[in-house]
Order: sequence, then structure tokens, then C-alpha cells
Amino acid sequence: MKNIIKKIIILIFIVAFVAVDFKGAFYVTFAADDASDIKKDMDKIQNQIDAKQKELEAKELENKQVGATISTTSGLIKKTQEEINRKETEIENLNRAIELDKKILKNYIQEMSFGDQMDELLNFIAIGNLLNEFSGNFDRMVSIKEKTLGLIADINEKKEDLGEVKEQLDEKKEDHEKLLAVKQMEQEEIKEDIQDAKTTLSQLNGKLDKLRSRYSEILGISVDTKDVLEAAKFAAKATGIDRSFLLGVLIQESNKGQSTGSCDYKQSRMTDKQLVAFKDICSDLKYDYKKKKVSCPPKSYKGTGGAMGVPQFMPTTWQGWKSRIASATGHSTPNPWSLVDGVTAMALKLSTDGASKKTRFAEAKSYCVYLAGGNWGGYCFGSDKYKKSYEDVNCWGSSIKNYGEKVLCLKDNYEKYY
Repeated sequence: MKNIIKKIIILIFIVAFVAVDFKGAFYVTFAADDASDIKKDMDKIQNQIDAKQKELEAKELENKQVGATISTTSGLIKKTQEEINRKETEIENLNRAIELDKKILKNYIQEMSFGDQMDELLNFIAIGNLLNEFSGNFDRMVSIKEKTLGLIADINEKKEDLGEVKEQLDEKKEDHEKLLAVKQMEQEEIKEDIQDAKTTLSQLNGKLDKLRSRYSEILGISVDTKDVLEAAKFAAKATGIDRSFLLGVLIQESNKGQSTGSCDYKQSRMTDKQLVAFKDICSDLKYDYKKKKVSCPPKSYKGTGGAMGVPQFMPTTWQGWKSRIASATGHSTPNPWSLVDGVTAMALKLSTDGASKKTRFAEAKSYCVYLAGGNWGGYCFGSDKYKKSYEDVNCWGSSIKNYGEKVLCLKDNYEKYY
């Protein structure tokens, strides 16, 4: 009976152990599945953000073009109105000229009229002479009248021509005003589209931040932009290098702390020497080395993975810098997967390799040494073996010649990425 009870107890322990083991296995599987699903969602949202950003940029360009058309059309309206005003002034001047000529003609006719003075004149002058003089004056009056009326007719014709020109200008102004109204309405719609795009981008970035936070919890890393900026600020102050340069290196090395590796130690194909150091690091930090993620082997050239955390230090490299990292951060056991420890480690190495001098060349070189050690020349110079200055770096696409120029361009434009 005792043996049966003993066997039952042993069986219970075995079942419990297996259940626990399966539970752990299921947890690891579910965690990996969750991380994979979240990463897919993150990539999907990032694609949506990229597409929406392009749409926003296109709308902003369209808004700029419509704005230019509105500005040009407004200028044409103003210019046309000024021309209309000039024509109206000319018409007013012609009207005054007509009235003046009419007045002159009227006065002249009045002066030539004998009116009530006829009887008095007959007492002093012979009728024959008077009639002759009257006849001559009458002829002159008729001639002046004809000339004056002709002048008035000419002025009226000019006034009609000016009236037609003014009417054409009024029509042109009306066309400009219609175009302006259409473009202004179009611009308002574009501005609404821009605001909608910005709102959508804000919402998508909010969703992405939440997914990153969840992703960070599962993988044990931080990918929050605010945390990265704070860590860079701390590390730059602790090591004396330029914060913007450090942020540029972070973009290049780990995409702002987001891409820190997705392979386990086996998948990384790290060497035996690296594996020994990796196990020691994980043991000190109470991590299961089988579960910690490191960088995968490179696809573009022959080599191994195994780089850890934000700084992408190989395990043996981390061991060599561990005491200095601890001194800078105050953490007795530095953690390569900790954002502050990792960024500080990166800053210490860059500073040691010359970045603390804060010159363009020194910063470029420090990053190339970070990449290739003693073979840094090819990464910094490329085919230009005698380049000594990085003051005139062209940051446009294919114009970037080497990694030294690239990291300086990232430094100069880091605000676009954070």
C-alpha cells in the first residue's frame, strides 16, 4: 500500500513538473508569437505612416503651388484695377474737355449775338456796313461752331473707345476674381486635407508608440523616443561628446534603439569565444542566455551576429568596457539591453576614438573606428583616400560617399528622425 501511495506521489510530481515545463514552453511560444504579431502590426502601421507622410508632403506642395497662383492672380487683379482706374480718369478728363468746349462755344455764340443792342447800333452805323460785318461774323461763328462740334465728336469717339477698353478690363478683372475665388476655395480644401493628414499621422504614431511599448515589454528593450533622447542627453554629458552626433549614430546603428537584434545565440552563429562571454553576461544579469536576443548574421557579407542591445557591442567587447560603463552610469552590473547603459557604452567608445574633440573629421573617424576598428579608413574615405575635411558634406541621397559622411548627415538632420 505504501509503495502504491509513493508511486502516486511521484507520478503527481512528474505530471506537475511536465505541466510547469509545458506552461513555460507555451509562455515562451506565445511571447514569441506575440512579439512577431506586434512587429507585423508595427511594420504595417509604419507603412501607413510613410504613405500618409508622402500624401501630406504632396498636399503641402500642392498648397504651396495654389498659394503661388492665388498670389499671382491677386497681383493681376490689382494691376487690372489700377488700369481700370486710369481709364476712368481719362474718361473723366474727356468729359471735362467736352463740357469745356461746349461752354466755349456757348460763350462765343452769346458774344456774337446782337440781342437788345441792335436798335442802338442802327443809330450810329449804316445798315449796309452793319449787315456786311454781321455776315462776316456769322460766317466765322459757323466755322468755329463746326470745328468745335467736330472736336466734341472726336472726344466722344475717344470716350467710347475708352469705355470699350474699360469694359474689357472689367471683364478681365471679373475673370481673375472668379479664378481667385476658385483657388481660394481649393486652398481651403487642401488645408483641410493637410490637417486631416496631420491628425491621422498623430493617431498612427500614437498606435505605433503603444505597440512599441508592448514590443519593448516582451523583448526587454526600450524603443520609446523620449527615453532615447534622455539616454543620449545623459551619455553625452557623461562622456563629453556632442548629443546630436550620438543621436545620429543611434539612428545608423540600431534605428533609434528599435533594431537591437532578433536572433538567439544559435541563430547568430557567434563564435565559441563570444558565446562564453555572452553566457557570463547573461548569468551576471540573471538572464536565460537561450532567450536573449542578439543581432543576426549579416546577409550582405560573410560574418557572424551576436551584437547586443542598443550599442551593438559584441560580448567580448562589452566585457572589456564593463567597468568604465559602471563608473559612468553608477550601475554595478551594466546591462547591454538597458538603454542608459547601452547608449553610455556607445558614447564612451566614440569619445575614446576621438568624438570628444567635436570636429567633423574626428566625429566621422570615431564612428568609422566604431564600425571597423583598425580598418576604419575605407569606411571613412571610400575611394577618396586623402579626404581630411568633412565640412562640405553633401547629404542628398547617392551623393553620400561613405559611412563617415552618412553619420554626419544623420547628425545634421537627426530632428527628422526623433
